[in-house]
Amino acid sequence: MDYKGNIERGSDLKTSYIPQDTTSLRGNLRSFIQSQKVDVTLCKTILRKLDFSRALFDLTMENYSDRQKKKVLIAMSLSKPAHLFIWDEPLNYIDVMSRVQIEEVLLDMQPTLVFVEHDKRFVDTVATRTIALSCTEIY
Repeated sequence: MDYKGNIERGSDLKTSYIPQDTTSLRGNLRSFIQSQKVDVTLCKTILRKLDFSRALFDLTMENYSDRQKKKVLIAMSLSKPAHLFIWDEPLNYIDVMSRVQIEEVLLDMQPTLVFVEHDKRFVDTVATRTIALSCTEIY
C-alpha cells in the first residue's frame, strides 16, 4: 500500500538526532558536550548510568571504542531538551548489558522516540508502536 501526504513541523519543535556513524566524535568529551549546548553534569550522569567509567571522561574520544562513542551519542541526545528524539540504529556496537542499561534509561525517562532498530527484544521492550517496513526492490 502506498502512502502519500505532507509532514508539517511545528515552529517550536525541538528534535535530537543520533546517526549510525560515530566517526565524527573527536577531541575532549567535556568540550564536545559543551559545544552541543547541553548540561555537562546531566550528560555525564546518563553516561554513568550506561556504565561509562569515570576514567573515560579524561580521554580524548579518538581513544573510545565504537561502543563507547555510541553511548556518548545516546547520552548527548537524552541530555538535550527535545520534544522528539530520532535515533538511527542506536544499538550498533552495543553489547547485551549496555542494551539493557539503555532500555532502563529510556523506560525511566520515557522520551518521545522514533527509531530504526533491528534488535527485536529492544523494540519489544521500548516501543509502544511499531511500523514494519519492507523493501521488495533492490537498487
